[in-house]
Amino acid sequence: MKDELIQKMKNVFGDDQKRINHALAVLKYAEQIHSAEGGDLIVIAAAAILHDIGIHQAELKYDSAAGKYQEIEGPPIAEKILNDDGFGSGKIEHICKIIANHHSAKDIDTLEFRVIWDADWLVNIPDECGEMNESKLKEFISRIFKTQTGRQIAKELYLHENRN
Repeated sequence: MKDELIQKMKNVFGDDQKRINHALAVLKYAEQIHSAEGGDLIVIAAAAILHDIGIHQAELKYDSAAGKYQEIEGPPIAEKILNDDGFGSGKIEHICKIIANHHSAKDIDTLEFRVIWDADWLVNIPDECGEMNESKLKEFISRIFKTQTGRQIAKELYLHENRN
């Protein structure tokens, strides 16, 4: 299942290696967080792989890769992929709801969503928070992360006081 979804994600992204690498990095962190926090691994893996699947459509339709447009365009693309792979309707609905909220966190608060939220932030911190000083970054990590494991990984990766 996972390998098939990765291939379908790569087919959608084509030669956009940056987006492919991002999805795979989010998947890696999501699996790491899942191992400590739990949750439905099928939902977590599928949502990690497909969370940004609507980005090219958003760029075409709105001339923007903004998160709000990814949240609109991603779920229909993901739903088609997941239906083709025989996922059950409950899992498809959950995965699509995660994708529809992965930038805004407005309409969902499941464990699987929290895992994806944290995994995506672990990958995005260098781009989104590169100019923050250590104390602001520490406060940001404490505030934004939704799992203890995600928060701990972020501290280890990005705060100097937590590095060996």
